[in-house]
Amino acid sequence: MKRLDDDEVELDAARGRILAETIHAKRALPGFDNSAMDGYALRSSDAPGTLAIAGVVAAGEPFEGSVPAGSCVRIFTGAPVPADCDAVVIQEDVTVVDGRVTVPAARVGENVRRAGEDFVIGEVAITAGTRLGAWHIGVLAALGVATVPVVRAPRVAIIATGDELVDVETTPGPGQLVDSSAHALAAAITEAGGVASYLGIARDDLAAVTAMLQDGLHFDAIITTGGVSVGDKDYMHAAMKSAGIALELYKVAMRPGKPFSFGVAATGTPVFGLPGNPVSTLVAYELFVRPALLALQGAAVVERPRVPVHLATTQKKNEGRAYFLRAKIVREGERLVAHIHPKQGSAMLSALVECNALVQIPAESMHVDAGATATAILFAAV
Repeated sequence: MKRLDDDEVELDAARGRILAETIHAKRALPGFDNSAMDGYALRSSDAPGTLAIAGVVAAGEPFEGSVPAGSCVRIFTGAPVPADCDAVVIQEDVTVVDGRVTVPAARVGENVRRAGEDFVIGEVAITAGTRLGAWHIGVLAALGVATVPVVRAPRVAIIATGDELVDVETTPGPGQLVDSSAHALAAAITEAGGVASYLGIARDDLAAVTAMLQDGLHFDAIITTGGVSVGDKDYMHAAMKSAGIALELYKVAMRPGKPFSFGVAATGTPVFGLPGNPVSTLVAYELFVRPALLALQGAAVVERPRVPVHLATTQKKNEGRAYFLRAKIVREGERLVAHIHPKQGSAMLSALVECNALVQIPAESMHVDAGATATAILFAAV
């Protein structure tokens, strides 16, 4: 998939976006020598000793003139250090009597923030491909970057399929289900830096599914839910063919999410066919779609953190498919311990509320003892 075009946004709208160009510092930070503490600025060669106070320097108010030898100035945090001074002694270490200050020994540069010690002009500040967070925004602001070059946010169409689905405002009747996956996917797409558009629910009809796929072809990506298996009313693959979408992948040896499908339209639009059960939908999204959306934006990191964890309980499974188990990871001393949720059904949403990770059990494993090590995909810091 080709990286999307560049865009430009105001600084306050850049959080969560992917930086399109490496940012170099166009100014030094800090821009001048300044005091790291409240205290007294002086020549280190005059300390220890008792010095006259030649003036006061506050933040935003540079000292006018020169500081006479044998003198110091009262200075506050962030205030410019006079050119004649090379150290600051903190106020807790001095004694002031009748306008004179007795100071201990001081070393050159003590409690002084040197100009450019954070960034020098031309230094790399933030590299392209970085997903911008609050700390990055602060750095950009300090460097005077008011508009930020980012990669355009991917526009993603969501299409649900199934006669049994109703919208969230409709009370489900017998045999009906709320299309919860569409709302979860929209939130997940936003979290990944994309812009979600819900095209609606296509009924179990080849023409209806085909028409909705065709409506989505002008988006940067399409995500569908349901209809990807081989049942009599699973029309997604036939509809993809009718809409000019070449099926590139069908079925992955995993649980949940086995009937995941992937195709590419003649327009180049990637189409992700996710299973209909809501947990299968979200697991397949996490493993395949989220990294793709970040790759479309040129992100340097597209996957969530993966860490080794110790299983709290023994796990048994069938051979041939990797299992991705919803789990809560907790820190116990120096170890991360995975507590596998007892509800692992692909339609059981309750485990998603209580868990913060997916624990992967390899396809070839059939029995993993409590205490053994497995890999966890973290959704939140532990």
